Amino acid sequence: MSARVIAVSASPAHHFCKTPAIFITLVRGVGVAGDAHSGVTVRHRSRVARDATQPNLRQVHLMHRELFDELAPRGFNIGAGQLGENITTEALDLLALPTGARLHLGAAAVVQITGLRNPCYQLDKFRKGLMAAVLERAPDGTLVRKAGVMGIVIAGGEVRAGDAIEVELPALPHCRLEAV
Repeated sequence: MSARVIAVSASPAHHFCKTPAIFITLVRGVGVAGDAHSGVTVRHRSRVARDATQPNLRQVHLMHRELFDELAPRGFNIGAGQLGENITTEALDLLALPTGARLHLGAAAVVQITGLRNPCYQLDKFRKGLMAAVLERAPDGTLVRKAGVMGIVIAGGEVRAGDAIEVELPALPHCRLEAV
């Protein structure tokens, strides 16, 4: 199966869940048009409180549908947009991408991956125990964050369910994703 978008979501207000949409419009250097987290500088409330002038490396949140499948047997029935993601993907190992990988979405949009989403307490407010379910330890003891990846918009355009995703890797050496 080829990598593809299975859902798109946005929210004009700072709500944990985002509302599924027919399409979203990505705006170069800003993020998802009409989404509370779009902007050149940080929009996540905790980051704004620390330093509102920081660049926004979290313009777009992408989540792999396969995480929903992994969580279901543990009692977490999650749907697209419910974990705050803008783009839900399928058949693409988002967590294995290197920093700087570019995702070509649909006809024109390009999102450059900046890092991993750092899960927060809001996951447990949404569903008790969910934060622990999206974190685990690798055999070497390092923390594995499974709550998706964040990116910035390099080229704008509409993105909708069914759009193909093409991956463009950065030049070597690749850098492993870190929380942003």
